[in-house]
Amino acid sequence: MINTVGDWLGRRAIHTPFREALVVMPRAQRAGLGDPQAEPLRLTYDQWNRMANRMAHFLLEQGVRRGDRVAVLSQNCLEMLTLLFACGKLGAIYVPYNWRLTVAELRPLVADTDPRIFFYGPHFEQAVAELQPPKPVGLLNLDLSGYPEETPPAPDLDPEDPWMILYTGGTTGRSKGAVLSHRAVLWNAWNTIAGWTLSPDDRVPILTPFFHTGGLNVFTTPLVELGGCSILMGPFDPGELLDAVEKERLTVIFMVPTMFKMVMDHPRFAETDFSRVRFLISGGAACPEPVQLAYRAKGCQFKIGYGLTEAGPNTFGMPDHRSWDKPGSVGFPLPHIQLRIVAEDGRLCGTNEVGELLIKGGHVFSGYWRNPEATAEALQDGWLHTGDLARRDEEGFYYIVGRKKEMFISGGENVFPLEVEDAIYQHPAVAECAVVGIPDPKWGEVGKAFVVLKPGMRLTEEELIEHCRKLLAKYKIPKQVEFLPELPKNAAGKILKRELK
Repeated sequence: MINTVGDWLGRRAIHTPFREALVVMPRAQRAGLGDPQAEPLRLTYDQWNRMANRMAHFLLEQGVRRGDRVAVLSQNCLEMLTLLFACGKLGAIYVPYNWRLTVAELRPLVADTDPRIFFYGPHFEQAVAELQPPKPVGLLNLDLSGYPEETPPAPDLDPEDPWMILYTGGTTGRSKGAVLSHRAVLWNAWNTIAGWTLSPDDRVPILTPFFHTGGLNVFTTPLVELGGCSILMGPFDPGELLDAVEKERLTVIFMVPTMFKMVMDHPRFAETDFSRVRFLISGGAACPEPVQLAYRAKGCQFKIGYGLTEAGPNTFGMPDHRSWDKPGSVGFPLPHIQLRIVAEDGRLCGTNEVGELLIKGGHVFSGYWRNPEATAEALQDGWLHTGDLARRDEEGFYYIVGRKKEMFISGGENVFPLEVEDAIYQHPAVAECAVVGIPDPKWGEVGKAFVVLKPGMRLTEEELIEHCRKLLAKYKIPKQVEFLPELPKNAAGKILKRELK
């Protein structure tokens, strides 16, 4: 018998074994080193399920059991996605690390999750050599041909058992592992299917990384629950996506604004036929209106999404017939989701009054891994306090208007100023610094650092950026540095970032 709580592919293989489940584009094959000239790999639900069963038997042989963490450091590939569903079969916890992080940034995450086994892609041999994790397994060398295709022994799972730990930053900039249970992932799938009117005939590309909830849970897990088809793309290439729009008959596309702009700027954008695309949805940051208009001019429904790792991420849906006249809105809450907008004093906000967005529903996470203090701060009386500011208009449409946190979003990636500042402060010439997000036409926002040097010290913008490269992922590195004699402060000595912005 299959594990009915966690065996998503097993359920689909029973009901729709011969439907196309996954198309793996050439550059996503062989752990991300596939031949670009090869043909796409096409898997039915039965074939993909058998592959996941072999992966699960391999995990069992390695001693992985219910509740054990299974870590992976890799760019998107078939093996990484199959590993997710193999973990579901066993009740193991899938932990994908952000491959853009430095070894120094990854080390505390590995220590925090203490994985039983550590998978890695071919681009990360050096990082693994420095991390020295337990039981490292190279995905490129993984041979599962000798393992059984039958369903592995099914543990007695509870819907509240964790399935994923996805690392996200907090208001302090320290990474926290958001625990998503089987219950949360399933409710997100149901809400998305119903609220976004997904169909088993939908064909959707996977373009965002699997260390993000966006890569796993915006469409991938909902489509498996429904029996639709995902198209696993390689590293993002605008031309490759335009090819897939026509050749793979894409019906829905999710990207971050930077990606939409890169596709729009491609010379073949104008000639590409988008007639099969039912809607486009942008998430991760505000999408400039000229970008939306470019796709609408091609006859596409263009919608703005909002989500966060701790809630689904899918929380809102926009009706097709209103997306044109409500371009800045994220729409209404999806089915079975409760929302509140509250003022600083806790009272409910009125129409068009800005306050903090609170969320309640089955799709909300269980808490932060081994971090009860942060969990208690985020989850209060059953409500998730998002830290994001929103308003609701007279028709009930919601708008996300800002963030209480100082976090900014660059190319769809969360950047937390305190973490960047910590790196800058490690330079011996720096006396004080502050980092803020500033508008950028390509990335949405980028970091700008304001720096005060110690007396008698010299430092150039290039030297400081090079210093940051050794300590921070590329998207976190400030794109601009301004040296000041002093930083603006209030009477208590706190740096006034609003004046710097």
